[in-house]
Amino acid sequence: MTVITRFAPSPTGRLHVGNIRTALHNWMLARKNGGRFLLRIDDTDAERSKEEYVAAIRTHLAWLGLDPDGEERQSARLDRYEAAFERLRAADRVYRCYETAQELDLKRKILLGRGLPPVYDRAALTLSEADHAAKAAEGIAPHWRFKLDHDEPIAWDDGIRGPQKFDPAQLSDPVVRRADGSWLYMLPSAVDDLDMGVTDVLRGEDHVSNTAVQVQMFSALADGGQMPRFAHEALLVGSEGKLSKRLGSLGCDAFRERGIEPEALVALLARIGTSLPVEPIADRHALIETFDLATFGRAPARFDEAELERINTAIVHQLDYGAVADRLPQGMDATGWHAIRPNLATVGDAAELWRVVTGPIEQPDFSAEDRAYLAGAARALEWGEDPWHALTGALKEATGRKGRALFLPLRQALTGMDHGPDMAQLLPLIGEAEARARLERAAKGH
Repeated sequence: MTVITRFAPSPTGRLHVGNIRTALHNWMLARKNGGRFLLRIDDTDAERSKEEYVAAIRTHLAWLGLDPDGEERQSARLDRYEAAFERLRAADRVYRCYETAQELDLKRKILLGRGLPPVYDRAALTLSEADHAAKAAEGIAPHWRFKLDHDEPIAWDDGIRGPQKFDPAQLSDPVVRRADGSWLYMLPSAVDDLDMGVTDVLRGEDHVSNTAVQVQMFSALADGGQMPRFAHEALLVGSEGKLSKRLGSLGCDAFRERGIEPEALVALLARIGTSLPVEPIADRHALIETFDLATFGRAPARFDEAELERINTAIVHQLDYGAVADRLPQGMDATGWHAIRPNLATVGDAAELWRVVTGPIEQPDFSAEDRAYLAGAARALEWGEDPWHALTGALKEATGRKGRALFLPLRQALTGMDHGPDMAQLLPLIGEAEARARLERAAKGH
């Protein structure tokens, strides 16, 4: 059986880091098993869904390298939900209700006050056809609930949480259709998963109770179709160990603005919350090969922005010139990239370091002794295969200087910096004429 997973965002906002993690794990699960990864746009909420968010979802998945094998939109499948609803209605698995949000809230508070679970009391099931006719005459349209079978325990073997069992009598019959005819999440999602042949539903543990309800919904709708396997992963928390509002605002736009590479984000999100070490692995195939639901833990997965930045720096140090060429300053070639790469935290930092090569640079004030030393360096500079080591070797022999006293004035005069890229790689990029001019300028002082 071909493994088919899906990522099903609602286009009512931009993807945040929790969404990204869900998409990534579903993509990895499919790729690990040679299967298919589908994108489903859950846009049944016409009022809140926006095309700009649909476009952003596609753009961000492309940036992350999570290429879907197909895309569906719920707004184009309304006839399928209508047909499924009619089947449930004919089977007496949905029923009409009229309680307002305020009435339902009051019922919940009363039950909680009695120490009872806030489960819907099914009062609407006692209404007669005359009661329904009276509501219709008043212009009151019903909302519809799916009727759970209280005689059938709900159970499944969760891919992360292990055996799960629910008493349906302890669950509220879920509302599946609003009074205005629009759909809530439950029914369209189950219909889509069956129609699209989804074999594995991997999502956050906040959906466990939804799954309990949908297990019965799948049974009622399956008609020979295969119910998916379910796995629920622990939710992300901030570095302080708590659910954080900031996590909801961290999305691809924010990461890109900070110079985070998609490979770094993938490397971190692929493994946090698992027993595998989080490492700066840029090779997607290596991450996919080690992806295994058995390594996922039950404890919250801690997302640490400082850890992401450390991984990002390590990933940047691995990037080949071809992967970054279009983002580098004009004139920087592969030699230049490899010279400055070990000193970068982000690719965007390359422009600042490249100015060391192109100039102008700002030199510090040197002591009279160092100015004399730099004048001698300008005279001793000879160009060959390795001008830096030739120069420092000659100066060491001529002056007796060594260590910091030998190297630091030269670096400061040639780059305007106290530390930075390897001078042996940098000096040939600066060039003989410019290097000598900088040494001579430093020797003269301001």
